[in-house]
Amino acid sequence: MTMIEPFGVDYVRPAPAPCPDCDCCSAALCERGRTSTFRCAGLAQEAHRALVYGCPCSSALTRGTHAWRLDRIRITRYATEYPLTPAIEVALRALARREVVDDLGALAWLRIGGLAVEPADEVFVVTELGEFYLKTRSAPRSPATVDVLSVDRRTRTAQCLVPLWREGEPVTVLLDQLLVETGLTAGQLPGMWLEAHVNHLAETADDVVLTRVTVPSPVPEEGAV
Repeated sequence: MTMIEPFGVDYVRPAPAPCPDCDCCSAALCERGRTSTFRCAGLAQEAHRALVYGCPCSSALTRGTHAWRLDRIRITRYATEYPLTPAIEVALRALARREVVDDLGALAWLRIGGLAVEPADEVFVVTELGEFYLKTRSAPRSPATVDVLSVDRRTRTAQCLVPLWREGEPVTVLLDQLLVETGLTAGQLPGMWLEAHVNHLAETADDVVLTRVTVPSPVPEEGAV
Protein backbone atom coordinates (compact mmCIF):
# COMPACT_ATOMS: atom_id res chain seq x y z
CA MET A 1 0.00 0.00 0.00
CA THR A 2 1.32 3.47 -0.93
CA MET A 3 0.72 6.37 1.45
CA ILE A 4 1.02 9.98 0.28
CA GLU A 5 2.96 12.20 2.68
CA PRO A 6 1.70 15.83 2.78
CA PHE A 7 5.18 17.12 1.92
CA GLY A 8 5.46 15.07 -1.24
CA VAL A 9 7.22 11.86 -0.10
CA ASP A 10 5.59 8.53 -0.99
CA TYR A 11 5.94 5.64 1.44
CA VAL A 12 5.66 2.11 0.00
CA ARG A 13 5.09 -0.89 2.25
CA PRO A 14 8.14 -3.18 1.91
CA ALA A 15 7.57 -6.30 -0.16
CA PRO A 16 7.74 -9.56 1.81
CA ALA A 17 11.09 -11.30 1.75
CA PRO A 18 11.23 -13.90 -1.03
CA CYS A 19 11.69 -17.56 -0.17
CA PRO A 20 15.32 -18.63 -0.76
CA ASP A 21 14.19 -22.13 -1.81
CA CYS A 22 11.63 -21.35 -4.54
CA ASP A 23 10.78 -18.68 -7.11
CA CYS A 24 7.07 -18.35 -6.38
CA CYS A 25 6.48 -17.58 -2.71
CA SER A 26 7.50 -15.34 0.13
CA ALA A 27 9.59 -16.84 2.92
CA ALA A 28 6.69 -16.41 5.34
CA LEU A 29 4.24 -18.25 3.08
CA CYS A 30 6.58 -21.20 2.58
CA GLU A 31 7.25 -21.41 6.31
CA ARG A 32 3.51 -21.79 6.87
CA GLY A 33 3.01 -24.00 3.82
CA ARG A 34 5.56 -26.57 4.97
CA THR A 35 3.59 -27.14 8.15
CA SER A 36 0.10 -27.17 6.65
CA THR A 37 -1.69 -29.87 4.71
CA PHE A 38 -3.20 -27.02 2.66
CA ARG A 39 0.31 -26.30 1.27
CA CYS A 40 1.30 -22.86 -0.01
CA ALA A 41 -1.47 -22.71 -2.61
CA GLY A 42 -4.17 -23.29 -0.02
CA LEU A 43 -2.82 -20.53 2.22
CA ALA A 44 -2.19 -17.92 -0.48
CA GLN A 45 -4.60 -15.18 -1.44
CA GLU A 46 -6.93 -16.30 -4.20
CA ALA A 47 -5.33 -13.97 -6.75
CA HIS A 48 -1.93 -15.63 -6.22
CA ARG A 49 -2.91 -19.31 -5.92
CA ALA A 50 -2.17 -20.16 -9.54
CA LEU A 51 1.31 -18.66 -9.17
CA VAL A 52 2.25 -20.69 -6.09
CA TYR A 53 0.46 -23.90 -7.07
CA GLY A 54 2.95 -26.75 -6.96
CA CYS A 55 5.46 -24.89 -4.79
CA PRO A 56 8.18 -27.44 -3.91
CA CYS A 57 8.55 -26.08 -0.38
CA SER A 58 5.18 -27.49 0.69
CA SER A 59 4.83 -30.28 -1.88
CA ALA A 60 3.87 -33.82 -0.93
CA LEU A 61 7.00 -34.82 -2.86
CA THR A 62 9.25 -32.89 -0.46
CA ARG A 63 10.40 -34.93 2.50
CA GLY A 64 9.27 -33.61 5.87
CA THR A 65 6.39 -31.38 4.78
CA HIS A 66 2.97 -31.92 6.30
CA ALA A 67 1.63 -32.94 2.90
CA TRP A 68 4.40 -35.55 2.65
CA ARG A 69 3.63 -36.93 6.10
CA LEU A 70 -0.11 -37.04 5.39
CA ASP A 71 0.44 -38.98 2.17
CA ARG A 72 2.47 -41.59 4.04
CA ILE A 73 -0.25 -42.03 6.63
CA ARG A 74 -2.80 -42.45 3.83
CA ILE A 75 -0.73 -44.98 1.90
CA THR A 76 0.15 -46.93 5.05
CA ARG A 77 -3.56 -47.29 5.82
CA TYR A 78 -4.19 -48.48 2.27
CA ALA A 79 -1.39 -51.02 2.50
CA THR A 80 -2.29 -52.37 5.94
CA GLU A 81 -6.03 -51.90 6.27
CA TYR A 82 -7.51 -51.42 2.77
CA PRO A 83 -5.04 -53.05 0.34
CA LEU A 84 -5.45 -52.91 -3.41
CA THR A 85 -7.34 -55.70 -5.11
CA PRO A 86 -5.07 -58.52 -6.26
CA ALA A 87 -5.35 -57.48 -9.92
CA ILE A 88 -4.41 -53.86 -9.22
CA GLU A 89 -1.54 -54.85 -6.94
CA VAL A 90 -0.23 -57.25 -9.59
CA ALA A 91 -0.26 -54.34 -12.05
CA LEU A 92 1.60 -52.10 -9.60
CA ARG A 93 4.26 -54.72 -8.97
CA ALA A 94 4.68 -55.22 -12.71
CA LEU A 95 5.18 -51.48 -13.18
CA ALA A 96 7.77 -51.52 -10.40
CA ARG A 97 9.65 -54.13 -12.43
CA ARG A 98 9.45 -51.75 -15.42
CA GLU A 99 7.08 -54.04 -17.29
CA VAL A 100 4.34 -52.85 -19.63
CA VAL A 101 0.83 -53.24 -18.19
CA ASP A 102 -2.22 -53.46 -20.45
CA ASP A 103 -4.92 -53.53 -17.74
CA LEU A 104 -6.46 -50.10 -18.36
CA GLY A 105 -8.76 -50.34 -15.35
CA ALA A 106 -5.88 -51.05 -12.98
CA LEU A 107 -3.79 -48.29 -14.53
CA ALA A 108 -6.62 -45.78 -14.14
CA TRP A 109 -7.03 -46.66 -10.45
CA LEU A 110 -3.27 -46.43 -9.81
CA ARG A 111 -3.14 -43.03 -11.49
CA ILE A 112 -6.11 -41.71 -9.47
CA GLY A 113 -4.52 -43.00 -6.26
CA GLY A 114 -1.19 -41.33 -7.08
CA LEU A 115 0.63 -44.67 -7.21
CA ALA A 116 1.53 -44.44 -10.90
CA VAL A 117 1.81 -41.71 -13.52
CA GLU A 118 1.81 -41.58 -17.29
CA PRO A 119 4.72 -39.47 -18.60
CA ALA A 120 4.90 -37.94 -22.05
CA ASP A 121 5.94 -41.21 -23.70
CA GLU A 122 2.64 -42.78 -22.56
CA VAL A 123 4.39 -45.53 -20.59
CA PHE A 124 3.13 -45.79 -17.01
CA VAL A 125 5.70 -45.74 -14.21
CA VAL A 126 5.47 -46.18 -10.47
CA THR A 127 5.55 -43.02 -8.34
CA GLU A 128 7.37 -42.60 -5.05
CA LEU A 129 4.05 -43.29 -3.31
CA GLY A 130 3.61 -46.47 -5.31
CA GLU A 131 7.03 -47.66 -4.22
CA PHE A 132 6.18 -46.71 -0.64
CA TYR A 133 2.96 -48.75 -0.83
CA LEU A 134 4.83 -51.85 -1.98
CA LYS A 135 7.48 -51.39 0.70
CA THR A 136 4.81 -50.98 3.37
CA ARG A 137 3.02 -54.14 2.25
CA SER A 138 6.08 -56.19 3.20
CA ALA A 139 7.45 -54.18 6.13
CA PRO A 140 6.51 -55.41 9.62
CA ARG A 141 4.29 -53.23 11.80
CA SER A 142 3.73 -53.86 15.48
CA PRO A 143 1.72 -52.44 18.40
CA ALA A 144 3.83 -49.99 20.38
CA THR A 145 3.60 -47.42 23.14
CA VAL A 146 3.97 -43.75 22.20
CA ASP A 147 5.07 -41.17 24.75
CA VAL A 148 3.95 -37.66 23.79
CA LEU A 149 6.72 -35.30 24.89
CA SER A 150 5.39 -31.97 23.62
CA VAL A 151 2.94 -30.29 21.28
CA ASP A 152 3.57 -27.33 18.97
CA ARG A 153 0.26 -25.71 18.10
CA ARG A 154 1.85 -23.31 15.61
CA THR A 155 3.36 -26.04 13.43
CA ARG A 156 0.58 -28.54 14.28
CA THR A 157 3.08 -31.22 15.31
CA ALA A 158 3.85 -33.34 18.34
CA GLN A 159 7.20 -34.74 19.44
CA CYS A 160 6.88 -38.34 20.58
CA LEU A 161 9.07 -41.19 21.75
CA VAL A 162 8.45 -44.66 20.31
CA PRO A 163 10.69 -46.97 22.38
CA LEU A 164 9.97 -49.99 20.16
CA TRP A 165 11.53 -48.07 17.27
CA ARG A 166 14.39 -46.35 19.09
CA GLU A 167 15.04 -45.24 22.66
CA GLY A 168 15.48 -41.51 23.25
CA GLU A 169 15.07 -40.24 19.65
CA PRO A 170 11.91 -38.13 19.15
CA VAL A 171 9.57 -38.72 16.24
CA THR A 172 7.53 -35.92 14.66
CA VAL A 173 3.83 -36.75 14.39
CA LEU A 174 1.06 -34.62 12.91
CA LEU A 175 -0.87 -33.10 15.79
CA ASP A 176 -4.18 -33.35 13.98
CA GLN A 177 -3.73 -37.09 13.51
CA LEU A 178 -3.40 -37.52 17.26
CA LEU A 179 -6.37 -35.26 17.98
CA VAL A 180 -8.67 -37.06 15.53
CA GLU A 181 -7.66 -40.60 16.42
CA THR A 182 -7.58 -40.19 20.22
CA GLY A 183 -10.33 -37.63 20.79
CA LEU A 184 -8.00 -35.76 23.17
CA THR A 185 -7.23 -32.05 23.10
CA ALA A 186 -3.82 -30.55 22.39
CA GLY A 187 -3.55 -29.58 26.04
CA GLN A 188 -4.15 -33.15 27.19
CA LEU A 189 -1.55 -34.80 24.97
CA PRO A 190 1.80 -33.80 26.55
CA GLY A 191 2.81 -36.48 29.04
CA MET A 192 0.28 -38.99 27.71
CA TRP A 193 1.17 -42.57 26.84
CA LEU A 194 -0.67 -43.71 23.74
CA GLU A 195 -0.79 -46.95 21.79
CA ALA A 196 -0.31 -47.23 18.03
CA HIS A 197 0.86 -49.52 15.26
CA VAL A 198 4.30 -48.57 14.01
CA ASN A 199 6.84 -49.62 11.39
CA HIS A 200 9.49 -50.28 14.01
CA LEU A 201 12.22 -51.10 11.48
CA ALA A 202 12.06 -47.64 9.90
CA GLU A 203 15.46 -46.20 9.03
CA THR A 204 14.92 -42.63 10.28
CA ALA A 205 12.52 -40.74 12.53
CA ASP A 206 10.81 -39.17 9.52
CA ASP A 207 10.11 -42.65 8.15
CA VAL A 208 8.18 -43.71 11.26
CA VAL A 209 4.44 -43.77 10.53
CA LEU A 210 1.85 -44.26 13.26
CA THR A 211 -1.58 -45.72 12.59
CA ARG A 212 -4.45 -46.91 14.81
CA VAL A 213 -3.50 -44.45 17.55
CA THR A 214 -5.56 -45.01 20.71
CA VAL A 215 -5.61 -44.08 24.37
CA PRO A 216 -4.89 -47.26 26.36
CA SER A 217 -7.63 -48.46 28.65
CA PRO A 218 -6.83 -48.01 32.34
CA VAL A 219 -5.69 -51.16 34.11
CA PRO A 220 -8.47 -52.32 36.48
CA GLU A 221 -7.58 -52.14 40.13
CA GLU A 222 -7.11 -55.47 41.86
CA GLY A 223 -10.47 -56.89 42.89
CA ALA A 224 -12.42 -54.48 40.69
CA VAL A 225 -15.20 -55.93 38.58
